[in-house]
This record gives sequence, structure tokens and C-alpha cells, in this order.
Amino acid sequence: MTRLISLLAALVLALTGTVAMAGEHMATEHHSRRDAEMLLAKAVEKLKADGPKKAFAAFDDRKGGFVEDELYVFAFNMKGTYMASGADPKLVGTDAYDLKSRDGKYLVREMIAKAKKNGQGEVDYAWLDRGDNQVEHKRSLIRRVGDYIVGVGYYAD
Repeated sequence: MTRLISLLAALVLALTGTVAMAGEHMATEHHSRRDAEMLLAKAVEKLKADGPKKAFAAFDDRKGGFVEDELYVFAFNMKGTYMASGADPKLVGTDAYDLKSRDGKYLVREMIAKAKKNGQGEVDYAWLDRGDNQVEHKRSLIRRVGDYIVGVGYYAD
């Protein structure tokens, strides 16, 4: 019986180590552009189908289907005010017009300009990856839906 308990304990330790290593590996891997595109398409459809109030509440809810690891949906009005942020719902209502990236780029200004001109676009910038605490290259995909800009950013290699 003691030998069986020892074997079970060893198995549990081995499996725990494997799970921990897998978790560490997962923390350093990022979602793909395709993942970001799919999440953005889902968010645009939600906004069109349910309207701003319901859609923004879902975008802010970590269990609402619009936050996947480091991917999350954000939304601004055309003046640069946060309407939703899956990363930090406390940002809702704050002015982000002058928000700068680590490389000094005015992110929201560029998003607004691209949304007004083309109805969609991409913005590249340097951003802190909270998963590994390193500044990395990030790209946000954005689309204009009425008076709002909806976006999803991903870490581009």
C-alpha cells in the first residue's frame, strides 16, 4: 500500500510539473493575426446586432466571449473616448485621444484618422506585454461601425 501511495504521489508530481511547464510555455506564445481578425469580426457583428449598450457591456465582461488571453476587444467613439475595454473596463469613459505608445505614436489619433478615411485599418506600435513584461511590437486591427471604432490588438512577431 505504501508503494502504491508513493507511485501515485510521483505521478501527481510529474503531472503537476508538466502542467506548470505547459502554462509557462503558453504564457510566452501569442495569438495569431487570424485569431485577432476572428475576434474583431465577432465584435463587429455583436455591435451591429445588439447595439452599443449590450455590445460594450459584453466587450468589458471578461467572461462575455470577447477576451481571449492577451486578445481583447476595445472600442472608442470618434472623439477618442473609451466606450469599452476588455483589458481594463475602468478605462470606459476616459479620454484616450492623446494616448501614446512606448515608441511615441499617438495610437487613438491614428485609429480615428484611418477609420474616417477607410472605415478600417491597422496601427503598429510598441506596447508592454504584461505576460512577460517586455515591450513588444503590437498591431491593432480596427473597424468603424457607425460612430464607433472597434479594435483588437495582437502581438506581431
